[in-house]
Amino acid sequence: MSGNRGVVYVGPGKVEVRSIAFPELVDPAGRKANHGVILRVVATNICGSDQHMVRGRTTAPAGLVLGHEITGEVIEVGSDVTTLQKGDLVSVPFNVACGRCPMCKAQNTGVCLNVNPARAGGAYGYVDMGGWIGGQAEFVMVPYADFNLLKFPDRDRAMAKIRDLTCLSDILPTGYHGAVTAGVGPGSTVYIAGAGPVGMAAAASARLLGAAVTIVGDVNPTRLEHARRVGFETVDLSEDASLAEQIAGLLGEPEVDCAIDCVGFEARGHGHAGSQSEAPATVLNSLMEVTRAAGKIGIPGLYVTDDPGAADSAAKHGSLSVRFGLGWAKSHSFFTGQTPVMKYNRNLMQAILWDRLNIAEAVNVTVIELDQAPNGYAEFDSGVPKKFVIDPHGSLKAAA
Repeated sequence: MSGNRGVVYVGPGKVEVRSIAFPELVDPAGRKANHGVILRVVATNICGSDQHMVRGRTTAPAGLVLGHEITGEVIEVGSDVTTLQKGDLVSVPFNVACGRCPMCKAQNTGVCLNVNPARAGGAYGYVDMGGWIGGQAEFVMVPYADFNLLKFPDRDRAMAKIRDLTCLSDILPTGYHGAVTAGVGPGSTVYIAGAGPVGMAAAASARLLGAAVTIVGDVNPTRLEHARRVGFETVDLSEDASLAEQIAGLLGEPEVDCAIDCVGFEARGHGHAGSQSEAPATVLNSLMEVTRAAGKIGIPGLYVTDDPGAADSAAKHGSLSVRFGLGWAKSHSFFTGQTPVMKYNRNLMQAILWDRLNIAEAVNVTVIELDQAPNGYAEFDSGVPKKFVIDPHGSLKAAA
């Protein structure tokens, strides 16, 4: 077995499906990775974080194999792996983590200290995240497999729910992490900025956690329509009425208990005049305005250290005009950073398997073939309310 194909970043606005090397049990530094496994990819998803790179908004190099949301079948097992065997169906957390460093031992797997020589934290197929080859491909290598991989306990049962379970690798735990760190609980009123897949995952997570009212805000009418269709309240940020005024129209008061930023650094300004211009701090500032005193703000939305395509010189280096004084005055708590997927994925798997969480419906999972990936990227970039899931070997089609 030697053939492999993957989705490759060519340059701003362009990806291609190309022949790539079949994976070996070797890490990016060329060292033998007997702790790893090779997977036949069952499902791999296009993420909004991928879009930041494809738009040319990061320092991602041409030739990067994309993809950090991976579900697969084990086909080769390293000699140091003891808990997995060929044929196991597994979910891959997007964080590459060693399981041995102080951060991993504390469940802070998003900032593992041993998988990226440049900084804390690693990920598959992502710029500045350690050089790990991405999984939008037919086959991929996963290191530290005993620690990283979540094995599904029953293959047939898992395949029956595979459209939902594929979301365990990133967007569902990321949305859930945003909700948990924002303090969502029974009876909470929650505002979520962004009706894309992560925003919808956060909304579904807020519902799972017992929120009384979950409000999703966006400027995209089709995404807002989808959010309403699956049971959430919405605010349209392209309208002249302010966010606080629209929240007051729903709740009778202009504030919420908790807020979640699922937009990140490519945010757009509010109102008709500003909705087409970038305002990278606008979400964070608006969340401080509408979150009650002593409230919490979860920030799973991506912010980068370098943004060469930013509109102003400060934002090019990750510096934003955030009204931190407002947050300080209201005694807000902020929680940022990569989601430590392993902290949540096992429990979320159970919620899916026992019909407590229909995440595929919430994010509108849409299955495509590997060769359709470039079209999927283009359509996703247009703002459609869909979560594109790539089916490299026809496994999801067969399961359906």
